[in-house]
Amino acid sequence: MKLIMNLYFNIDISLNYKSPVQKIRVMTEDWTEKNIFCPNCGDSIKKLPNNSPAVDFHCKKCNEKYELKSKKNTFGNLIVDGAYSIMSEKISKSSIPNFFLLNYNLENDYKSQKYKVTNFFVIPRHFFTLDILHKREPLSSNARRTGWIGCNILIGQIPSTGKIYYIKDQKQEAKEEIIKKWKTTLFLREEEKLKGWILDIMKCIDKIKKEEFELQDLYNFETYLQKKYPNNKHIKDKIRQQLQFLRDKGYLIFLERGKYKRNYDI
Repeated sequence: MKLIMNLYFNIDISLNYKSPVQKIRVMTEDWTEKNIFCPNCGDSIKKLPNNSPAVDFHCKKCNEKYELKSKKNTFGNLIVDGAYSIMSEKISKSSIPNFFLLNYNLENDYKSQKYKVTNFFVIPRHFFTLDILHKREPLSSNARRTGWIGCNILIGQIPSTGKIYYIKDQKQEAKEEIIKKWKTTLFLREEEKLKGWILDIMKCIDKIKKEEFELQDLYNFETYLQKKYPNNKHIKDKIRQQLQFLRDKGYLIFLERGKYKRNYDI
């Protein structure tokens, strides 16, 4: 039986704050702790102290860590993050947390304003690579932190399977489906050396936009992949290798020679 979430924030807990940013922070954190479970094991998550660096929640059962980002309406293709040097180091060392992303809108009635969750999804940490990290320009000499370099995370470049929705367009997903989708790509955590290639092939499969596709559909991305991997002289061989790997992991289903489809039943 699906537990129905209350999609509205508790405004009362924000009344003692003056800053709109702080108000949103306490409301979104409160809502997340009360409604969201760990997608890795299904247990509850707990809020960490506010001084915990780049981590907002954790699961006591499996120790997965999560950072929460929230935004009115939608995120688009990127989210603004902190220092580029810190973020790039965390990605390189595989110490980055998973990301919770929450969208909300503001409803007005004759009595008060109400904040309602419209989308909530998680991006597993194994989908983060240096390729999706965009270095911003250093802050100017007039800024308080002169020379500081921030970053954007290009979430538009993450494969569709790297965005696991709890709530999409105000519609709630079943818990068992969320956990199943999470487990579908856990194999990426064991493939650090090849992860860039695997994710690139996943993104190419997304762009094909067909449930069933042929090897030639992937060969059409040869020029794109050659530019990205200029030292590799065997792009087609690499494509076939990654397709076989994704088939062996159950991510793809082999239909017949040169034909595959995404496995939605993992």
